[in-house]
Amino acid sequence: MTSSTTVRSPHRLYGRGGELAIIQGLLTRLRQGDGGALVLAAPPGLGRTALLREAASAHRSRGPVLYGTASAAGTAAATASADSAGLPDPVGPAACTGPAARAASAGRAGSADRGGRATHAAPADRAGPVPAPEPFTPEPLTPEELLARLRDGSTDRPLLVCADDAHAWDPACRTALAAAARRLGPGSGVGILIAADDGPAFAGLPTRRLGPLDEDASAALLDRLAGAGAGATTDPLDPVVRAELLREGAGNPRLLTALLGHLTPGRLTGRTPLPSPLPGAEGVLEAYAYRLDALPAPARALLLLAAAAQEHEPAGAGTDALLLLRAGTRAGLPRDFLDDALFGPAATEGLLQRAGSRVHFSPPLAARAVLHHTPPARRRAAHELLAALLGEAGGRAGTLAALAQRACAAPGPDHALAARLEAAATAPYSHAERSSALAHAAALTPDPPLRSARFAAAAEQAAHAGDPDRARALLARTAAPAETGSGLAPTTGGPGLAPYVHGLLALRSGPAVDAHEALLAAAALRGPHDPGRALHALLGAADAAWVRGDAGGYLEAMGRVDPTPYGDVFASYRAGMCAVLAGRTAEGHALLRRCLDPDGSAEGHPVLRRCPDPAGLLRAGVAALVLGEVAAACRIGARALGAVRTRGPEVLLPQALEYLAYAELRAGLHAAARAHALEGLHAARRTGQPNSSARLHAVLALAASVEGPAEACAAHCDAALAGAVPHGLAQPATLATWARGRADLAVGRPEEAAARLGPLVRPGPRQGHFAVRTLAVPCYVEAVVLGGRGGELSSVVDEFAAWADRTADPQAPAQLARCRALTAPADEADARYAEALAHHDRAGGDFERARTLLLYGQWLRRRRRTREARTPLRDALVAFQRCSARAWAERAGGELRAAGEPVAGAVRDTGGGGVLSALTPQQQRIARCVAEGATNREVALRLSLSPRTVDHHLRNVFAALSVRSRTELARLLGPQTSPMPRTPRTPLSPQSPQGP
Repeated sequence: MTSSTTVRSPHRLYGRGGELAIIQGLLTRLRQGDGGALVLAAPPGLGRTALLREAASAHRSRGPVLYGTASAAGTAAATASADSAGLPDPVGPAACTGPAARAASAGRAGSADRGGRATHAAPADRAGPVPAPEPFTPEPLTPEELLARLRDGSTDRPLLVCADDAHAWDPACRTALAAAARRLGPGSGVGILIAADDGPAFAGLPTRRLGPLDEDASAALLDRLAGAGAGATTDPLDPVVRAELLREGAGNPRLLTALLGHLTPGRLTGRTPLPSPLPGAEGVLEAYAYRLDALPAPARALLLLAAAAQEHEPAGAGTDALLLLRAGTRAGLPRDFLDDALFGPAATEGLLQRAGSRVHFSPPLAARAVLHHTPPARRRAAHELLAALLGEAGGRAGTLAALAQRACAAPGPDHALAARLEAAATAPYSHAERSSALAHAAALTPDPPLRSARFAAAAEQAAHAGDPDRARALLARTAAPAETGSGLAPTTGGPGLAPYVHGLLALRSGPAVDAHEALLAAAALRGPHDPGRALHALLGAADAAWVRGDAGGYLEAMGRVDPTPYGDVFASYRAGMCAVLAGRTAEGHALLRRCLDPDGSAEGHPVLRRCPDPAGLLRAGVAALVLGEVAAACRIGARALGAVRTRGPEVLLPQALEYLAYAELRAGLHAAARAHALEGLHAARRTGQPNSSARLHAVLALAASVEGPAEACAAHCDAALAGAVPHGLAQPATLATWARGRADLAVGRPEEAAARLGPLVRPGPRQGHFAVRTLAVPCYVEAVVLGGRGGELSSVVDEFAAWADRTADPQAPAQLARCRALTAPADEADARYAEALAHHDRAGGDFERARTLLLYGQWLRRRRRTREARTPLRDALVAFQRCSARAWAERAGGELRAAGEPVAGAVRDTGGGGVLSALTPQQQRIARCVAEGATNREVALRLSLSPRTVDHHLRNVFAALSVRSRTELARLLGPQTSPMPRTPRTPLSPQSPQGP
């Protein structure tokens, strides 16, 4: 049997697993004697050469390799490595030449390491300099010799031909190579790998098109290059520099390598500001030149207009097809050509692609290449033409774009144009458009203080647009004393704008304590001349303190707010929240109710109808949650979400979805909460807000603790804690720990639940967040009682009773009665459970009512009132099934079976092949618990049985299954059961989300 050839890269290729697998398939077939061809098509810099070299390295021990490429002199160089049996080198005289060979060779050439050795790190997608493969010594080969060697049958070893940059060969060479590739088939013993640009030269051959590296692969490559490449440094790469390199690198390995290699260690570590634009891209951009030069003049002119038109658009937006049509017409391009170019890709060889009313470059890097390759005078002319067209359009729609185009055409600093750009960069333009305009204005500003202030303003708009990496890059271009200059416009005037933006970014993606301090400092600096931003800074500082669980910090920030200019509703919100956190709960609740019902009518909460501001609606939703008005919180949250969707900003979308999802959790709407939290998680990732991601993972963990599966709950808990702990977010940490404890209760592990929840609800350094820890008390009381841990619960229950007396949460009275039933003497428990169920009937909510029914049924069965227990257990099972609480339904079904009532389909026999079929349902449950490693006492606690009963059933299990020990039982059932792993307790550190 013939072994396969495996493509293994000694220097890892990032993001090319699919391509390597395809090449491995071709080499495997070649090893078996079957030929074939494959074209690796890609723009310059994406790793065509690296893949060819990996294939050649993998095959050279199996047979000869021909490796041809376009040289700097315009020849097709070829090398051959003969096998150890002494096959003749397949070489010959002469050359393949082509007009584009020099551009291809220059674009493909690797960098040199600091010792001057040639490396191919740039084209190889590799991390760090990699010595060029020694077997490949270039020697010329004519097309005739190449074809003769391919036809030569003198060797019985499989032959691999690698043709690099084949698009740059002259037409005769390309035709010969394509013809040879098309003739290959079964039994030919020849494989041809062709690396070429994504053009029509090799149409009809099997083709794999390489795209840019994805974000993860680019980041991995950059990290490896920063540690071993030409720009290596022992200090860590600055996060802002890292993000800017990834953005400018555009997923192009060669470009990323070149950019990194041109930065000094000081710039890489953030000690020295980055230049703008980043140096090092010239070689990759010039590699596009041959393709651009080969196009007819009208196509080149249209590409220039398209690239210039993108300069006033947000990144990735492309350009307007109608504007491009008007510009082409004004430039004198034939209308037939414009129709062909804008409605089909042939006229520009696929470089322009139309999607609806927008036109995009493919690949996107081609737009930068066009501008780089065009002389400055022609670029300025294109920008001026576009500015004139946009100005003629009139209205606000074209004003900012026209000014941005004039900025691109400006030969140098222009104070007047910069001032016009800044004045125009206001609503209703999007935040991304405003950020771009302000960045253009800053680049035109000769005065350093004013330039830095405008960069800070551009960073603020980028932060509002949900582009934190761009915001940080713009902030890096500001200077500390820059904001004290004269002549600053109202949007950028005065000190403190850069600290304000730093605080906003930290609030969304950094440590909460950093955000709190930065925003307090920014508020002090902005207050005298910019009360609007000062207010937002103080509210942000209060949010940061809230999410940390720092009541004192919250009171400090809100205490600095002067509510007078902002109306009675805002004043009531501020005073009410401060009163609640200061312990004056009744006073605070009365004030917060005014936020929901300012007229005192209590008719449908007028704030829902009259408040158009998304931030105001979000504050109203917080007030409703603090009050316990969960139904109102759901309504307000839905209205806030609608306002954010229609009015923006985009950066508020994760927060709006989080608040709504949390309100729905409190209302028992777990499926809706899960759906909104998942959408919020996607929005948080899209807008670069990891702190929101942590809070949304906590919400998803709570939903999964009800609906399951347990693995999803554990995964969301881990994700929430991974984001919350480093940034000091107490609220998501508390919610995640609560979720894990509730999941433990669902599968009958009360002791573990009590161990998790105890530190949250009891006084001590690990006490949970002040706004949510009380909500976990019912779970903790249940866990302690069912786990038989004992201990004094009266103080915890009394604290919960005090909260239940103050809150409007409809579930609180029922939960309090349930806690008292669990801790009551046997002669009082019946009445307490009846009281709890009566409260549930008034409040509604399937899940909490089902939990009370389950506990009541368990209590009755434990008192040997088996017949009475069946009714609440049956009702609990149905209610759990109705709200999709699968693990809880299984627990209720087990209790019901233990009470003597069969439950069809509620519990599956997990012992495949009928291993457990000989056991009763109660014996099956005991066998599973023992197989998981539980002791008799733990089984008894979990199943509400006595240890003696467990021992009796276990003996019968051993007899029925013919086993003699617990070890044999575990071995018999272990692979067939699905035990819930015992997860270690996760230590809490201070943390927090934004809904109370």
